[in-house]
Amino acid sequence: MKWLYGAMALLLAAGCQSRPAGVWEGGETSYAKNLSERSFWGNQLESSLALGEDEFLGPSSEEFIPLAEDDLRPQLASQALPPLPIAPGEAGSGLPHMNQFAKPNEWLASVFRTIYFNTDEYVVREKEYLNYVNRMAAYLKEHPKTYIVVEGHCDQRGPSAYNLALGTRRAQQVRTLLLQRGVRNEQIHTVSYGKEKLADPANNRLAWSKNRRVEFRIHEKP
Repeated sequence: MKWLYGAMALLLAAGCQSRPAGVWEGGETSYAKNLSERSFWGNQLESSLALGEDEFLGPSSEEFIPLAEDDLRPQLASQALPPLPIAPGEAGSGLPHMNQFAKPNEWLASVFRTIYFNTDEYVVREKEYLNYVNRMAAYLKEHPKTYIVVEGHCDQRGPSAYNLALGTRRAQQVRTLLLQRGVRNEQIHTVSYGKEKLADPANNRLAWSKNRRVEFRIHEKP
């Protein structure tokens, strides 16, 4: 019996040595990687590799991924805004209706300059745009009879309801910054157009970047 056990042991050892080391591990890793890629990219993995940069089907820095309410709530809570005492066009407001506010003239356009946003974002972070806000605030404090409408706009991707909410957040963010710099509450009014008023109707990255914005209309009481 001892000789039989010995023979079986030799056969098993030979069988194990006949398979190159690492083949199973490497094959398993490669299979898991391919499975992961297909799950992430979908069934168009191979065909997407043949597309140009502008047509690439996989995720990119410009992909539209709506923000979750849980992501927005902490920032919104920190931006509690005082309610407007009266809206333009209401009896006794002394202000025209919202649609009667006009785009700033040539000189004022250099003060009330358009602010642009990244995809799905509404927080003003860039120093250049913060400087715009500082200049607007200084002008409004020096001219207390000047009233503005802050318009929030989005690009054309995503649902209409989501874009209206995002445009509201963009407009309210700018209003918050102006209030923090001492502008009177009743001088600033906001409206969101979502994706209804595109600056550029083309459907490409350059157009999207032009459409994600806040613009201004003003009314100066005599």
